[in-house]
Amino acid sequence: MTTFDQREEAFEAKFAHDEELRFLAIARRNKLLGAWAAGLQDLRGDEAKAYALTLIEPEFLGRDDQRLILKIVADLKAKGVERTPQEVAVKSQALLGQAVAEIEAGR
Repeated sequence: MTTFDQREEAFEAKFAHDEELRFLAIARRNKLLGAWAAGLQDLRGDEAKAYALTLIEPEFLGRDDQRLILKIVADLKAKGVERTPQEVAVKSQALLGQAVAEIEAGR
C-alpha cells in the first residue's frame, strides 16, 4: 500500500468519524433543546421527555435547523410562550456547544 493510499484511508476514516460525532452532537443538542422548550411549556416528567424525543426524529437531524427552530417557536406559541426564531437559534447554538463538550468528555 502506498503512502497516498494510506493517507486516503486515514482521511476517509476521519471523515466518517467526524460525521458520526456531528450526528451525535446534533441529536444530543436537539434533546437538550427539547428539554429547554418543554420547561418553557410547563411540561414535566414523561410528557417533557416525550416532547424532547420528538425533536430527534430524522426530519430534525439534518444540516438545516430551520424546520426545528420553526417547530419549537410554533409549539411555544401554542402554549402562550413567545420566543423569536433568533432566540431559539441562539439557544440551539449554545446547546450544540454543550452537546459537543459532553461528547468529548465521554458523557
